[in-house]
Amino acid sequence: MAVRKKRSRTLLSLLALGLVAATLAAAFWPRPVMVDMGQVSRGAMRVTIDEEGRTRVHDAYVLSTPVAGRLLRVQVHAGDTVERDRTMVAQMRPINPEALDARTREQARAAVHAAEAALRLARAELNAATAENDLAQSDLERAGKLAASGTVSEAALDRATAAARAAEARLATARAAIAIRRAELENARAQLIGVDDLDPRASANNGYGDEIPLFAPIDGRVLRVIQQSETTLPAGTPILEIGDIDNDLEIVADLISSDAVQVGPGDRVLVDDWGGPATLEGEVVRVDPFGVTKYSALGVEEQRVNVTIRFTDPPETRATLGHGYRVEVRIVVWEDASALRVPASALFRAGADWAVFRVEEGIARLRPVQIGHNNGISAQVLGGLSEGDAVVLYPSAGLSDGARVTQRRIE
Repeated sequence: MAVRKKRSRTLLSLLALGLVAATLAAAFWPRPVMVDMGQVSRGAMRVTIDEEGRTRVHDAYVLSTPVAGRLLRVQVHAGDTVERDRTMVAQMRPINPEALDARTREQARAAVHAAEAALRLARAELNAATAENDLAQSDLERAGKLAASGTVSEAALDRATAAARAAEARLATARAAIAIRRAELENARAQLIGVDDLDPRASANNGYGDEIPLFAPIDGRVLRVIQQSETTLPAGTPILEIGDIDNDLEIVADLISSDAVQVGPGDRVLVDDWGGPATLEGEVVRVDPFGVTKYSALGVEEQRVNVTIRFTDPPETRATLGHGYRVEVRIVVWEDASALRVPASALFRAGADWAVFRVEEGIARLRPVQIGHNNGISAQVLGGLSEGDAVVLYPSAGLSDGARVTQRRIE
């Protein structure tokens, strides 16, 4: 009986020790590290340069005042459709002459008197030329009759003919001088015209106050009205801006110079975040050859280069897009329809090379990889991985080669 009790006590002790050992082994047994996993796949991939852009009409026409005068109130508004040489977009009247001071008025009066005297002299010269011409014509007629009868020689007839032609020329010169003197007189009288010299009826009769219509230079729409109200303006003052939004709209993006060197004419462009439901298509038509120094919102000095983009979609797809609108552009600098891709979050530096942790039967194996293009989301695999390989995403600093890993479950 005593021997049996002793055996039972020994057996219980062994069982207790085994249970404690199993508990300790379970507690300190290495567990797999929970990680996020991704997969190497093959598919479409592109690398883009993303930047904010502004739309603009390439050939915008600024309509200005042709002469100094009074602009009547502009009746068209921004967005109105206009036709070339048919739609009257503005009207203006020439301003009246300025008032003359005493000295200028006296000088103008003296010029009028001199012009009147010159006209009288020209008329007197015309009378003398007329009389001389009449006498020369009579002498020519008489010499012709005498030459026919043989009374005078042919030489005398030739001299009479020459004298008659010279008299005709002097008569024509005198008549032309009359026209010149009259024009000089009108010009001298015009110098005497001032504001006080004109009344409404006189203005209507001599052309002052006549409205000058201004017509649209192209087919398109009014982009903005610079001067709406009625006012007096000097010549060359801008009134409004007109452009063809449907057929002449483009985008200008301001790229950092290090990005601009990767862009060239003909590159495909995707236009997003412009307010419409679909992504618009375009292409680069020009990269400016010079950069401009600008400062970012954080005060960082940057060299910026303008890149001009032309829409390739029909105008109907962007009917609501106008001049000066903000858009987001993605310039495609590289793309492949069947690229071997690895998530960019799986990559990390191992010395001077790129590496990943490839998962092989629950074990994380450190593998160097050769990477091509990288767009921040996916990277092109040139070597080191195969399609379908599982890789660890966001590998922590504590993860080492050969560690057991398992997929983290999202609760």
